Amino acid sequence: MQKTTVAILFGGCSSEYEVSLKSTCSVLEHINRETYDVILIGITREGRWLRYYGGIDRISDDSWHQSSDCTPAILSPCRQTGGIVEWNKAGTVTTTKVDVVFPVLHGKNGEDGTLQGLVELAGIPLVGCDTLSSAICMDKDIAHILASSAGIRTPQSVTVDKQTQIDSVMPLIKKLGFPLYVKPAKAGSSIGITKAENTAELLAGMKRAFEHDSKVVIEENITGFEVGCAVLGNSELTVGEVDEIELQHGFFDFTEKYTLATAHIHLPARIEPAVAEAIKQTAKRLYHVLGCRGFARVDLFVTPGGELVFNEVNTIPGFTASSRYPNMLYAAGISYTELIDRLITLAMEGTNQ
Repeated sequence: MQKTTVAILFGGCSSEYEVSLKSTCSVLEHINRETYDVILIGITREGRWLRYYGGIDRISDDSWHQSSDCTPAILSPCRQTGGIVEWNKAGTVTTTKVDVVFPVLHGKNGEDGTLQGLVELAGIPLVGCDTLSSAICMDKDIAHILASSAGIRTPQSVTVDKQTQIDSVMPLIKKLGFPLYVKPAKAGSSIGITKAENTAELLAGMKRAFEHDSKVVIEENITGFEVGCAVLGNSELTVGEVDEIELQHGFFDFTEKYTLATAHIHLPARIEPAVAEAIKQTAKRLYHVLGCRGFARVDLFVTPGGELVFNEVNTIPGFTASSRYPNMLYAAGISYTELIDRLITLAMEGTNQ
């Protein structure tokens, strides 16, 4: 049987570059090599595209781009090419047809629709959400507006940009009450997010958030706890077991997400079956409202009164073998290797183009 050629894209010009390397190593360790021919295209922090022929170890320690196992390569937007253009060391140019592109990138320039647009121009099936859905979900402000319009509760918030006169919006911000969360509108892994207990911390948090984005969302604090729901599929959806984040203090920032120094993930969540079912139904509804395909992790807050409040959707969530998304589906009976198979099959159904 002829193998399917899968181009795995990793790295990227993003503050989540290291997360991408970890996710990529897990995909490479679990993908079925009897079914798939894998082409690795790495993108350095500086934005160089390289085809990488080496092993997983050099991706793991981030020395892959220093290797002699690399040649300059790009994904061509030309549909006639249908794949990778590579400049070989002998001075020749070769093209390699690709059946499906699997982006294993997180954050800006990988999860925000930019890369998805290139793949769609090329006419190659894409694992995951399309250009529009990726862009919408990456922008917390726009995603919340759409969710709210569908009748799903979102945190009250104020959105500002670098031209906003802070004095003009301070009365609106004060109505939200402290503590407040200050977030770059388009960043992942809680990068650039701060919790502000007073005006001085609010202003410092805005300055930090503007280092990551030109638009900043200032949100009310939601009393309760956060849960996640893994959603898999295009029109027909599969959901994993709901997980719960237990925090000792602060919030689920970048350090806690990747070290769990004081936080703990409960899988399944410590909730009643009826609440878990409500979370799953709300997650599926949000998935459709925001136009998601392939896969995404939907994050919600549960208030003490049992009300669900939308937090965000991650269209390329952390994807190591120990990450939340694969673990939620594993708890529902889907192994990591099967998950990769299903994602590639969903992409090749043609509904993502």
